[in-house]
Amino acid sequence: MLVPPRILALFAGTELVLCLTPGPAVLFVLSSALRNGPRKSVFSNFGILAANTVYFVLSAAGIGSLLMASYSLFSVVKWIGAAYLIFLGMRAIFGKTGVIPANLEEKETRPLRLVADGFVLQASNPKAIVFFTALLPQFLDPRAPVAPQIAILAITSIAIEFLVLFGYGAAAGRASMLARQPRYAAWTNRTAGVLLISAGAGLASIRRS
Repeated sequence: MLVPPRILALFAGTELVLCLTPGPAVLFVLSSALRNGPRKSVFSNFGILAANTVYFVLSAAGIGSLLMASYSLFSVVKWIGAAYLIFLGMRAIFGKTGVIPANLEEKETRPLRLVADGFVLQASNPKAIVFFTALLPQFLDPRAPVAPQIAILAITSIAIEFLVLFGYGAAAGRASMLARQPRYAAWTNRTAGVLLISAGAGLASIRRS
């Protein structure tokens, strides 16, 4: 077998623990679910997983290691993502319109926008860079074809992360039903904004090991 069952099980367990640990991606999905409900928050998941897919492809091509080799490039990617999330969070808290409008009668965020925001978040997440350049190779057998091994691990990873993020979004979506009432609208904005800023701060605090 390209990936022995024992190695695949170890990878799946590691992936599950990493996904369950609250990080920028989880905070972003929680924020999305509070504003748009559990169904639309799934599009945020798609954006995050699309970025992961790109990283898997880059890992197979050996390009991902370039980010780890260059501290400057790593820092630029990290700070762009952090600044973007903090910007979204500030708009949610203080703006009258934006990703999380104060007026709940306004049009909700479009699915493509949620996908794009999720993609930008994960594409600039240093934890993802470290995972794909430092941790992923530990589960590969260099004596066997690398690309098929990465494909198997990619499918496993994406399936696990989708289920975990979906669970987080569904839980937050239940709370959003109450938060959509006019008297709680402002608190919905503030809570979602704080989650976005926390995600941005989390990105900024990550250091390359």
